[in-house]
Amino acid sequence: MSLYGYIRVSSKDQKEDRQQIALKEVGVELQNIYVDKQSGKDFNRPQYKKMLRKLKKDDLLYIKSIDRLGRNYEEILQQWRILTKEKGVDIVVLDMPLLDTRRGKDLMGTFLSDIVLQVLSFVAENERTNIKQRQAEGIAAAKAKGIRFGRPPQPLPENFHSIYQKWRQGEITGTAAAKVCGMPLSTFRYRAEVYENAKLL
Repeated sequence: MSLYGYIRVSSKDQKEDRQQIALKEVGVELQNIYVDKQSGKDFNRPQYKKMLRKLKKDDLLYIKSIDRLGRNYEEILQQWRILTKEKGVDIVVLDMPLLDTRRGKDLMGTFLSDIVLQVLSFVAENERTNIKQRQAEGIAAAKAKGIRFGRPPQPLPENFHSIYQKWRQGEITGTAAAKVCGMPLSTFRYRAEVYENAKLL
């Protein structure tokens, strides 16, 4: 039996030290700890896939908490089944002692751990949904306050007003106007619309 540990942090800026310390404390050697630095929305992660190939029957996998495994309810349950049923690996979730497949391998033990796993998986996905909603609300609130996102628009060329007037009066085509202003036609039309709305304010 070999001991393995899996760590996931959501971004490259986040540190994995706390998870790593917890895994070392239960005896997992550094070379058997696999670390992914990306979202938990799915299991398309290089280190997780590498670890999955390495795991053998009766190996023991430690993770700090269920949300480190993932945040997608269906996929957590699917991966749990692959690990425990297909590969015959035992899993221990350090933050949740009930999720220890070495214990209670009888029907009642399996039933209890399945219920706990489903609840925690649901909580993990629900939190991911809440985070996305809070981000969307934060962006909407910032936009309402006039905070702009993305690159600031390039200043209009000096000849824009006169070219715009000629285009509005039908003296030149939009394609010709855009070319004179040194911008694509779609950009010219967009900037012309913004310019017109600004004049109406």
